[in-house]
Amino acid sequence: MSKTPHIVCYGEILWDVFPDGKKLGGAPLNVALRLHSFGANTSIISTLGKDALGKTTLKTLKEKNFPATYIQQSKRPTGQVTVTLDSTGSARYDIQKDAAWDYIAATPEAIEEVKKADVFVFGSLALRDTYNQAQFEALVTEATYTVFDLNLRDPHYDLDVVLPLMEIANCIKLNDEELELIVTLLDLEKETLEEELKAVAKATNTDTICVTLGPDGAMLYHNKTIYTQVGFPTKVVDTVGAGDSFLAALIYGLVSEQTPEDSLEVAAAIGSLVAGKAGANPVVTNNEIDELLDSY
Repeated sequence: MSKTPHIVCYGEILWDVFPDGKKLGGAPLNVALRLHSFGANTSIISTLGKDALGKTTLKTLKEKNFPATYIQQSKRPTGQVTVTLDSTGSARYDIQKDAAWDYIAATPEAIEEVKKADVFVFGSLALRDTYNQAQFEALVTEATYTVFDLNLRDPHYDLDVVLPLMEIANCIKLNDEELELIVTLLDLEKETLEEELKAVAKATNTDTICVTLGPDGAMLYHNKTIYTQVGFPTKVVDTVGAGDSFLAALIYGLVSEQTPEDSLEVAAAIGSLVAGKAGANPVVTNNEIDELLDSY
């Protein structure tokens, strides 16, 4: 793809509430903002409250020159998530219920935006309730190429919803714990990770599946070939958003016709750099990426 990729993300916009304050987040927005920083033509379909936090969100996005064209507004509150970090920087999430992003309408404008896009990215969290599930159908059926980030947050998912989403996706991203859950559920346990990825790809009829392995890197199954990438050492501040930036870099690389090896390596590097900074959307410069890649 020689032209600038047009990528639409769908789902929650929320504020991560840390002990020391609030930071803008939500997995689809994290992916969208990172793609925007790469120069992709990126938008997000979501809903904010008409409250002070919603206004702050729109102001923040404007400061980042990120378009809010397809962000709707609701009388329900802008989403918030209480984040608890353990001693290693790994995060646990207490997610507010009945938030504005639980009510994302498939407006004619949103449907048209999905039709025009090269890639449509979504996760499971925004599909936790029936309203969005019904509205989502009108959007995803218009997508040319779909990327599904499982992003399972207990108890905010239903595997009866997740499995059909895997079957309609062209590309699936999940972490190692999610992979083990899926292979157990589908009775696809194998002796090696490579065999499990291939088995899930066959069961879901998906050409591209990537599993992130925390500090151990990642593995990608793409067009019947396995690619592996070791992790980049980092002093973890918090893991919030690291997987989202990883996914953004991987998608951007693959749709920009970079090699799978290069796409996976850059994705792992960016994920590591984000984990070494506070919050889901820290600034990561090209120099930082190049220096990390050159050092290994």
